[in-house]
Amino acid sequence: MTELHEMTALEQRDAIAAGELSARELTEHYLHRIDALNPDLGSFVTVTAESALAAATDADKRQAAGEPLPLLHGLPIAHKDLTDVAGVRTTHGSAAVDHLVAEADAPLVALLRQAGAISLGKTQVPEFGLSCYSENPIAAPARNPLDPSLSPGGSSGGSAAAVAAGMLPFAPGTDGGGSVRIPASATGLIGLKPNRGRIPGGSGQSDLGQLVVAGPLARTSTDAALLLDAMVDAPNFHATSAAREGHGTFLAELLKSLDKQAPKLRIGLSTASPFETAMEIRLEADATAALDRGIKALAAVGHDVVDADLRYDNRYHEAFQTVWTAGLTQAPIAPEREASLMPITRTLRRRALGKSAADLAEAIGILRKFEEDTIAQYAGYDLILTPAMAMTPRPLGWYTTDDGDTDYVRQCQYTPYTSMVNVCGLPAVTIPTHTTAGGLSMGIQFIGWPSSEAALLAVSAQLEEYFSHK
Repeated sequence: MTELHEMTALEQRDAIAAGELSARELTEHYLHRIDALNPDLGSFVTVTAESALAAATDADKRQAAGEPLPLLHGLPIAHKDLTDVAGVRTTHGSAAVDHLVAEADAPLVALLRQAGAISLGKTQVPEFGLSCYSENPIAAPARNPLDPSLSPGGSSGGSAAAVAAGMLPFAPGTDGGGSVRIPASATGLIGLKPNRGRIPGGSGQSDLGQLVVAGPLARTSTDAALLLDAMVDAPNFHATSAAREGHGTFLAELLKSLDKQAPKLRIGLSTASPFETAMEIRLEADATAALDRGIKALAAVGHDVVDADLRYDNRYHEAFQTVWTAGLTQAPIAPEREASLMPITRTLRRRALGKSAADLAEAIGILRKFEEDTIAQYAGYDLILTPAMAMTPRPLGWYTTDDGDTDYVRQCQYTPYTSMVNVCGLPAVTIPTHTTAGGLSMGIQFIGWPSSEAALLAVSAQLEEYFSHK
């Protein structure tokens, strides 16, 4: 008999709508799994069982009364512990700030609550979401369900580990330099970074470089599309937000694509990284194997993969760090609590405080030119294909040295292909293509043209179908 957590989110939603499953039954099932698994995996920092059960009971009552069901009616989710959820403390993964109980939901939380999702709690993150690993002094580190001695990545690492371990059906993450795609790749999930501004409630002018956008972590392409549909269903009030496309929902478009012959795409393959002029970038054998399997699968489903001779501005490394860390200067950290910061945060914050307005303006200018040049190069292809990560998931503690710069370089070497996508504002998806001898997941990344999430999900679903028969 299929366990509830083995069902896809779409199957769970349909079972609830059909009266075959109740929201409370599903919520209780996942809370039991959290009780059993979280002590060993550290996915959740806070579990809100009481409020989740109350919300599930209320959802069942509304359904019994014949009220219209919202898109995610009765489906459990969780939010990163960087995001305010009303009545729940937010730690930001830091011992250097007070852990205040939020008075109101953040916009994305409010949106998903309105869509019928039931929050089970807050998940583990790196300090201030800064890093690609989810370790901090506040709570136990998030661990990779595929091998608990390894990191599930970050900054959405706790959420990804929870989905991969079957403690959640899917989850929203936020991606400012790869924070959805990195943990998805490390744990064997699909991770979609939408177009800049696609999610009006979680992006726009809120970060200086306009790097951050919320996106789904899911086990299937259809589940990712379902969650994305709920995440985009918000007032389009940001000047930088991407308009809704005319095809209707992303889920409907994806399902339609599975019923017809997909168009043949010209996909540009590149292993070039904008970090390679500043540090050694080397693909491990399993990263190469994942890329090779992806290329073979793409050819098998009818696409052309051609080498793309891409070149990146060698000033990228320093400019990105300047813009990416500028927000640390605004963190409300009292001088006497500086020592409580993790070494990388302390190093990058002090460096950011030493930058002038002219330094910051120059860095933004470099990244804007980088965006223009890169999109112009990508325009010769339907999609760009890169490795997802350059290495297999790293051991816990591998990044966290007393030298913040060493920590930063190791992060760039692990994930040299993700942050450039945020700088360009383009959508991208990572999908698993290879399982290592040790049972770890490795994958590939597709980068799309502006507002091409539907096409990315369609290719993801094609490869998902291909690998399901291998």
